Amino acid sequence: MIEAFPEEIRHDILFRLPIKCLIRCTSVSKPWLSIVKNSGFIRAHLRHQHEALILLHGSRYDHSRREATDEVYCLHRDNPSFDEYSELDFQIDYMVDPINGCLRVAGTCDGLVCLADDILSKAVSYIIWNPSIRKLVTLPRPGYTFTTHGPFEDSVGFGFDATANDYKVVRLVTLEILENKDVKSPTVAEVYSLATGLVLFFLHAKYMVQDRMLFFNGNIHWVVNHWKDAGGVRYFILAFDLVSESFREILMPNCAELGFNSKLSVTGDGNYLALFTRYENDINHLDIWVMKEYCQHESWTKMMTLARQGPEGSMIFCFRKSGEVLFTVRGPYYRETQTFVSLDPVSQRMNNVGTLDCVCYSLDSYEESLVLLDVDNAVSC
Repeated sequence: MIEAFPEEIRHDILFRLPIKCLIRCTSVSKPWLSIVKNSGFIRAHLRHQHEALILLHGSRYDHSRREATDEVYCLHRDNPSFDEYSELDFQIDYMVDPINGCLRVAGTCDGLVCLADDILSKAVSYIIWNPSIRKLVTLPRPGYTFTTHGPFEDSVGFGFDATANDYKVVRLVTLEILENKDVKSPTVAEVYSLATGLVLFFLHAKYMVQDRMLFFNGNIHWVVNHWKDAGGVRYFILAFDLVSESFREILMPNCAELGFNSKLSVTGDGNYLALFTRYENDINHLDIWVMKEYCQHESWTKMMTLARQGPEGSMIFCFRKSGEVLFTVRGPYYRETQTFVSLDPVSQRMNNVGTLDCVCYSLDSYEESLVLLDVDNAVSC
């Protein structure tokens, strides 16, 4: 009966369905399969409002053994109660280096999760995973590895090129000089495109990434320090434009230029680049900065300062859609439990939103999507 409606009405009906229902629809008939797997439909479906979720990656805590055990991926609703939406079944132990024990979430974008096997051992295996439709793509082995080039430091970024309708993984690699580990070679950028393959870029600088990447405004961002040939180090935000495939430097707020324990985020409304900064001589002192005009250094505005008021032993993870900041706080024993605390930057009021018996590695904003459903080399997991 639905096929009797005009195409735009059929699409409008399908856009409102949950992901699981849409996957079932692909088994109804070939025309329905063709609609749901169409790349235009998949992009249009992303533009519709979906429930705001947060992806938690961690390990369950075994109190009897006093250690982290099973790896866990679960989605929580980004609401006041932070209740669990679903736990994701993802068993790929055969793909993980035993030394690492588990994969690392390098970033999320449009319902895709970029996973890296590089926590301790640089196994340099990378996966693009869509947990909503249980599809993944394993990236080709990168050109720079320990076997080919010796010791190195690296960091991975992930985002979407809106002009080419393509997802890209960017890996920054800085090789160590074996004769002197304090001397670094120029940084190499490896860019992997899901559509076209691997491209290499050489940067005429020496960078060391300080924290996880952030995708915002079509750019992948890292807080980095730069070794000057004449000696000394300076800190700034390195941005890679996925459309032009070029780098630019974004200056940090003047008082945050030392870069100690600085973390990038995006404000809850998704409109502004944000920066959390703690101080080396006072880790309980926290500044939250917002860049009101992208790439304009003078537009950095301090949103708030917390001086010895933040939760003890806390780590900042991300803004919530409500504009609040989500922390995790360790339990009385190291890594025993994680309490989640939500901070209102306006009133500076903190609320506990839940406690989990887990070791939390990362929290990322997430939305369900159909991306990868139309990719030929995506496999079911």
